[in-house]
Parts: sequence; C-alpha cells; structure tokens
Amino acid sequence: MESVEILGVKAKVARTFAERTRGLIGAEKPPPGEGLLILRCNAIHTFFMSYPIDAVFLDRHDRVVKEIRGIRPWRFWVWGGRRAVKVLETASQSVI
Repeated sequence: MESVEILGVKAKVARTFAERTRGLIGAEKPPPGEGLLILRCNAIHTFFMSYPIDAVFLDRHDRVVKEIRGIRPWRFWVWGGRRAVKVLETASQSVI
C-alpha cells in the first residue's frame, strides 16, 4: 500500500474496494502523525474498531470540508457531506 503525506500526516492510501472497506479495522492503533487516507469515500463507519478515531473529510482539491474528532467504535454511519471525496482517518488524539 502506497504512503503519502497529507495535512502533516503520513498516511497509507486505501484505493481498492477491499482496502477502503477494511479501513483501520483490525489494524493496530496508528501512532500520532500517522493514519489512513481512504479515496472515493464520503462516509465511514466504525464497526469492529477497538479505538476511537478522528476523521477529516476532504474535497477533490484536498481542502477540509468536515472534521470529526473522537468517533467511538461501533458508530453506524458518519457522513462528510456532498463535497467530500476522501477521508483521512487517524487514531483519536482526544481523551474520551
């Protein structure tokens, strides 16, 4: 899986359907400054997650359209809005 730097985060890129569907499920909690960039995505879920995440939804020009912090595991649906085309997921930095 390719890695890129976006918004100061070193992120692996999920391009395929399988990679996008899996997301961070089953992955170890990424350290601060690392995460996963999911392409062709404007909504996420946190089923089967074992830790909370932060999600930054981006438009096609990599501008932030929505940011949600501290999304707990087992959330059914988190939507980034119509303009969102990708999402950057990181381990939540907030204390829950």
